[in-house]
Amino acid sequence: MIIVLGGGPAGRIAAIRLASAGKDTTLVESAGIGGQCLHSGCMPVCALNDAARFIRQARSFQHLGITRSSPEIDFLTLQKEMREIQQKIAGILDKETRDAGVDIIYGRHGRLDGRQVYLGDEPVESAAVIAATGSRPNIPKIEGVDLNGVFTPHTLPALRHLPRRLAIIGGGIMGAEFAYIFSAFGCDVTLISRSIFLKSVDKHLRALAIRELEGVEILENTPVLSLEGCSQVSGVRVKGDGDEATIPSDAVLVATGLVPRSEAIEGVKKGSIGEVLVDDHMRTSVPGIYAAGDVTGPPYLTPVARHQGTVAADNILGIDRAMDYRFIPQSISLSHELAFCTTGTDSAASMAIPGPAGPGTFWDVPVGNTGLAKVMVEPESGRICGICAAGPGGGLIAGYLAFLMKEGYTAHDFGEFLEVHPSTDGVSGLLKYASEMLKKRDAE
Repeated sequence: MIIVLGGGPAGRIAAIRLASAGKDTTLVESAGIGGQCLHSGCMPVCALNDAARFIRQARSFQHLGITRSSPEIDFLTLQKEMREIQQKIAGILDKETRDAGVDIIYGRHGRLDGRQVYLGDEPVESAAVIAATGSRPNIPKIEGVDLNGVFTPHTLPALRHLPRRLAIIGGGIMGAEFAYIFSAFGCDVTLISRSIFLKSVDKHLRALAIRELEGVEILENTPVLSLEGCSQVSGVRVKGDGDEATIPSDAVLVATGLVPRSEAIEGVKKGSIGEVLVDDHMRTSVPGIYAAGDVTGPPYLTPVARHQGTVAADNILGIDRAMDYRFIPQSISLSHELAFCTTGTDSAASMAIPGPAGPGTFWDVPVGNTGLAKVMVEPESGRICGICAAGPGGGLIAGYLAFLMKEGYTAHDFGEFLEVHPSTDGVSGLLKYASEMLKKRDAE
C-alpha cells in the first residue's frame, strides 16, 4: 500500500495518479479535501475578489451615470454562500478521487517518523509514502498577535462583520489581494510592509498594483512593533522614518506568507524554515519517502504543488521524472489579473505598452487603466525571457506563454500568430513588434 499524507493539490493529484496506475493507495486527510487552496487560499480569494470587482464596477457605472445606484456587500451572506460552494467543490473532489480508486481516510492525523507511518498512534505498513501536509500562515512574533480581532487567511471566516478600519500586515501578494478586497468592501485599509511593497514583482506591475490600490494607505519600510489593545485589538504600533506611531484598527489581518506544515514529519532532513528537503525527483533523505507541495517550501503555488505530486507519483511508479522550476507563471488578483513569468535574464531587452481595450477593460478607458503588456526578449536570438500581462485574462496569457518560453519559442515565432478579437491580450502583438524591431536592427 502507498500512503499519501494530505489531501491538498499535491497529495490528491499524486494519489489519483498512483491509483489510476493500479496501486493500492490510501489518502489520509485530517480536515477537508482540497487543502489550503480550496478552504483558505485560492478559492476564497477568488470568491471575495469577484464580489470586490463587482462592487468596483458598479461604482464606476454609477459615476459615469450609466446606473443610478451601486450595491453594498452583505458580508455574512457572502461568507455563507461562499462556504456552501466550497463544500460543493469538496464533494466533487472527494468523488473524483474515490472514483479513481483512492481510499480516503478523513479525521485521522497521519504522521511520519523516518520510514514508519502512523495514523494517530497506530503504525501502518507502506511500500512508499508521499508527505503532502501543506503549509500554514506565517505568524510573526509580535506582541499582541493573539488578541481578539487579529485574523489570518485561515481564521478569516470568524470575522462576522466588516471592520471600519482594517490594518493588513504584509507587503506581498497576499497582503495586496486582501487590501484590494476589503477596500472595495468599504473598509478603511492600511497595508503595512516591513520592506518595499511587492519588492519581488516587476516594476511596471508594481506601479500598476499601487494604482489599483488607490484608497489603500501603503506604508513601506515600516516594521510592526506590537499590536495594541486589552482583549480586543485597537491599533498597530509601528516604526517608520525613525518615529513610532499607532495606527488605529478595529481588526488586523496578518498576511505575512506561509511556512511548511511539517510538524508531523520527522526523521527526514529539513531546512531552516522546517521545509522537507527533496531532490528534483521529490525524494527525501529517507528511501521510499517522498514529499510534495507546500511542505517542501516556496513558492507555495497550487500548480507547482500539483506538478510536484505528479513527479513524486511517477517516480514511485518507476517513471524517471524531474521537476523544472525555471518557468513558473504567477498572478496577483486585483481589479485585473497582474500576471507574470520571468527568467531574470539580465541581457533581455524589454518593452511595455498599456493593455488594449476589450472585454473587461472597455469601461476602464476613461480612467486610463486598461492593464499592461510587457515582454522581455533576448536581443540576439529573440528568445522570450519574460512577460507581464495585466488584464482580465492575464493569468491565462501568462500560463500559456510560460509553457512556450519553456519550449524555447522566440518573438519571431509569433509572426503567424492570430489572436481572437476583441481581446485584452497585448503580449502577442508586442512580441510581433519586438520581432520586427530585431529584424530591422539586423538588416541595418
